[in-house]
Amino acid sequence: MAFTVGVSHAADKQLRLGTLAPKNSLYHRQLMEVGEAWRAAQGAGAKYVVFPDGSQGGETELARRMRIGQLQGALLSVVGLHEIEPSISALQAMPLLFKSWEEVDYVREKMRPAMEKKFFDKGFVVLAWGDAGWVRFFSKDPAFRPDDYKKMKFFAWGGEADQQEIMKSLGYTPVPLETSDILPSVQTGMINVVPSTPYFALASQIYTMAPNMLDINWAPIVGALVVTKKAWDDMSPATQEVVRAAGEKAGAQIRSKARLEVEEAVDAMKKRGLTVNRPNPEQLREWNELADKLYPRIRGTLVPADTFDEVMRHLKTYRSSKAK
Repeated sequence: MAFTVGVSHAADKQLRLGTLAPKNSLYHRQLMEVGEAWRAAQGAGAKYVVFPDGSQGGETELARRMRIGQLQGALLSVVGLHEIEPSISALQAMPLLFKSWEEVDYVREKMRPAMEKKFFDKGFVVLAWGDAGWVRFFSKDPAFRPDDYKKMKFFAWGGEADQQEIMKSLGYTPVPLETSDILPSVQTGMINVVPSTPYFALASQIYTMAPNMLDINWAPIVGALVVTKKAWDDMSPATQEVVRAAGEKAGAQIRSKARLEVEEAVDAMKKRGLTVNRPNPEQLREWNELADKLYPRIRGTLVPADTFDEVMRHLKTYRSSKAK
């Protein structure tokens, strides 16, 4: 998730934030709190607006709107953050790599200072890091093995051309769409698999059309709370301090609560007809083999080679320290 702020001039102190997160969701509420902290610190005449539910467009569009100053902020996952700094993909584009949230946290914290500098150099200040659960596959028909999905059509983010090429080369069929097109496209049969977090599948009702969920943690959905450097520079040092503290607090809330919401969302969907399909050890082995095939294709395309290698290095260190 990412959030950017830009304030045009003192007389018009406005903060306009866009997000794909549903209205009144955890993410939306945290954005409102950061906006409120900014407004209180800025003083008289300062106003903020949060546009939830993708009403300002998909993540690529949100990044574009921030650049041209139509939005001062956006709550983005890696899909949108990648538009600003491609190396961020390392935290989300390496399937089946992370085995736990502890591993995600360890690697993210190790990479955080250098990553934040990269964003700063591109004109953004990172306030906090968050995540939104693990990607699972929701499909119309039950599926357990990688090959089961080869006869299906996948939702894919419009802006991720490299990822689509990799999918095609392995025999899968991606259909590039915006998030708002998912439900109608599943209804018409244009797609029949949606990679999604359980929380998003519940909130958007995807599971009603694609009632089978494969129980593997394909990849974490990671994001960041950022402000444009222009906006940051427009704030007084005291306001900067308040906003940074509010961002850190929001990131911690999002990380701890989003992880609990994953299991709650699965339970809620199961009560309403979701079938959870658990792969057996043989099927799991096939998924791990697929991931092994993917890594050499991802390194240097979806994820810059040096960043890819850095992630692998940190993971190795973490796992060997745990083994001891």
